[in-house]
Amino acid sequence: MLDHRSRVPLTSQLVVRLREAILNGTVRPEHTLPASRRLAAGLGVSRGVVVRAYEQLAGEGYLESRGSGGTRVTVRSDGQGTASAGPRAVSGTEQTATIDLTPGRPSGAPFRDRGWRAAWRTAVAEPVEVEIPAILGTPALRAAVAEHLAASRGLTVSADDVVITAGTSDALQLIVTALRGAADRPRVLMEDPGYPTARRVLSAAGAVVQALPVADDGLEAAQVAGVDPSPDAILVTPSHQYPLGGRMPVKERLALLAWAEANRVVILEDDYDSEFRHRRMPLPALASLPSAAEVVLVGTFSKSLSPWLRCGYLVVRGTSGQRLKDARLDLGTPVSGVLQSALAHYIAGGGLARHIARARRQYAHRRELLLNRLGGRADVRLAALDGGLHAVIRLPQNVPAGRVAEEALQLGVRVVTLASYFAEQPPENGLVIGYGAPTDLQLARALDIIAGILDRMAGDSG
Repeated sequence: MLDHRSRVPLTSQLVVRLREAILNGTVRPEHTLPASRRLAAGLGVSRGVVVRAYEQLAGEGYLESRGSGGTRVTVRSDGQGTASAGPRAVSGTEQTATIDLTPGRPSGAPFRDRGWRAAWRTAVAEPVEVEIPAILGTPALRAAVAEHLAASRGLTVSADDVVITAGTSDALQLIVTALRGAADRPRVLMEDPGYPTARRVLSAAGAVVQALPVADDGLEAAQVAGVDPSPDAILVTPSHQYPLGGRMPVKERLALLAWAEANRVVILEDDYDSEFRHRRMPLPALASLPSAAEVVLVGTFSKSLSPWLRCGYLVVRGTSGQRLKDARLDLGTPVSGVLQSALAHYIAGGGLARHIARARRQYAHRRELLLNRLGGRADVRLAALDGGLHAVIRLPQNVPAGRVAEEALQLGVRVVTLASYFAEQPPENGLVIGYGAPTDLQLARALDIIAGILDRMAGDSG
């Protein structure tokens, strides 16, 4: 029974009781837990208490929701996963990491969501068209994206301002194609450190990419004022600088807009994970601020749902917006109609908003787990934890990040070095880890392995 008079929240009490029952073998992997309404009635609590407890334990890796199949235990009493859960063992010669902390990988939870499956059933049941999907995107999905941005980012756009893409890479290729209408080799400024894939895609599409050094809070408008000649476009991550995690102050945003307007530079605003904020509300998007500057908002479902979908969107306006639409019309759409229909139903039915709310709680819990495991160490500095799905671990110079990554891989954990995000300026010594995809149990195990490597290397150099 739960203690209704205790200061400990009922959800926390229930989580502890269920976790203990799993670990002492009272509840085993072959067991299906009671439905949330039935357990809530039996305990004399609201259904929300049980739902939140199940969600937390699912995030920790103890439970798995199987929709109509119920919620099942995925961990044995010895703390090990069942055959369908948890990392597998690594042989001495195997180099594949079993716990992948590569950044950019979100939780797979939405694909076990009833709303997601219902949206797909509805989409598949619709009549099959004999024409290709609307090239700029189906009207239903463009309208759903516009409504989602109004609710999540306070951005007032019409469906006509939205162009559906096959993710960020497709969006960047489309942007370069549009820019090449005015310049054969358009120049694009990018933050350094920045997103390596974006650099590769822009270059492959025919752009000349110029790196612009940035600090933790991202780009400062004074930096671009000295760029001569002015570029054709600039790609920025103002809401959550990638990968360092800072956010561009409003004053700098307004100054950047003024510079772009005066020099006729197109701002490409990569709003890759703005839905997930753990401590502070996100600042307004550049595209929402009053300015005559041309701003193209680059959005994706890769972080909120999954890269597996290969679907995203652009919010476009003005002359650059029309050029982008013309380029899309010339090239055609790479996004299937059934996917667009399913996404439209999922967003319009509130499924995406509910998933983001659940995922935000899940990611916040993993963030706390990371802080508890590594935040008290004097030899590391953590950054990029205000939001998103990744963290930066800055290491002392006598602990080479490359060596840490190699040893972690040998022990079954994949991590990425911070140096891989730098283009021209001297790289920093550190790691970038993603905590969206692994369960809490996997993340805790991986962090313990990393901490053990740091302890051993510190002892070797001491």
